[in-house]
Amino acid sequence: MTSDMRPPDPVVLPEELWRHREERHHTWVDHLTAEHLERRRRGEPHPVVDFLFTYYRTSVATVRRWHPGPGVLLEKAHRSERREWRHYRRATVAGRDGLVVDADSVWRRCGDRVSRARAVVTATAGRRGATGCFGLHEWAMLYRSGRDGVRHGQVPLRLTHERIDEVVRGSRLQCTHFDAFRFFTDDAVPLNREPLTRFGQVLDEQPACLHAGMDVYAHAAALEAGAPGELLLDALRAAFDAREVDMRSSPYDLSAWGLTPIPVETAEGRAEFVAFQKQWIARTQVLRARFLAAVDRVERLGGRVPADAR
Repeated sequence: MTSDMRPPDPVVLPEELWRHREERHHTWVDHLTAEHLERRRRGEPHPVVDFLFTYYRTSVATVRRWHPGPGVLLEKAHRSERREWRHYRRATVAGRDGLVVDADSVWRRCGDRVSRARAVVTATAGRRGATGCFGLHEWAMLYRSGRDGVRHGQVPLRLTHERIDEVVRGSRLQCTHFDAFRFFTDDAVPLNREPLTRFGQVLDEQPACLHAGMDVYAHAAALEAGAPGELLLDALRAAFDAREVDMRSSPYDLSAWGLTPIPVETAEGRAEFVAFQKQWIARTQVLRARFLAAVDRVERLGGRVPADAR
C-alpha cells in the first residue's frame, strides 16, 4: 500500500486547551443533570427526565466523559486517568506525546450497531418532515385500555379515559416511529395510517418526529469515544427539550412537576405542537449531519482501513 492511503497524523491539542474543553463540558453536563441526580439520590422518579437515562440505557457519567473523537492527540493525557479509558492508545506526533482515540477499537466494538443507526439516520435526514402526528402516540398507548391501562402509573391523567378514546377515534393517527408504535394498544394499531415494523425503520422515519430526533442522542452514545463530547451533549440537550414537549402533549397531568399541558385535543394545542416540530426539524437535521460526520471519521480513520495499510 502507498503511504497516501494511511490515515493522516492526528491534530495535536495542547494540554491546556483540551483540559479547558473538558472542564467546560463537565460544567454544562452538571448544570443539565444536577436535578436529575439529586432526585435519584432521594429515590424520586420523574416522568419526563428519567426516560432519557432508562429507556436509552445511558448514564450521566457516560455523558460527562468528554472525548475529542478520533484524529486528535490529547497532549500529555497519558499522564491522566484517561490512559485507563476504553478506546484510547498512546501516540506521538512531532515529538509530542499523548493519547488518541483508537478508531479501530471503536469500530470493532460499536461498528455493527452504529452502521444500522447510520442507515436510519441517513434516510431520515433525506426526507421532508411530516408534522401531522400531533404527538398522539401516548394517547394511542391508552386507547380503550380502561382505568387499569395507564403506562405511567404514578402520573395522573388530565382527561378521562372516555375523552382520550374520543380524541383517538376522531384523529387520523400518523405515527412514523416504530418504537412508539409498538406500545400502541391492540385496538389502536389498526387506526395508524400504516403498520410499522423494526425492519421498516429505514423507510418510515422522518425528521419531524420527536422520538426520531431524541434517538440521535442514543446513537451518539452508542459510538462511545468515537463521538465528540460536544455532539453528545448537544444531542442530550435537544432530547431534554423534546421529551418535555412529548409528555406535555400527552393526556397526563404533569402539574406536580411544574409542566403545563400542550392540549393537542384542541386546534390551539395542535398549532403549538406543530410550531415546535418545525423548529425540531432544523435542530435535529444539524445533529444528524454531525452524527454522520462522526461515524464517517471513525470508519475512515480506523474501522475500514485494511491492516496492511496501517
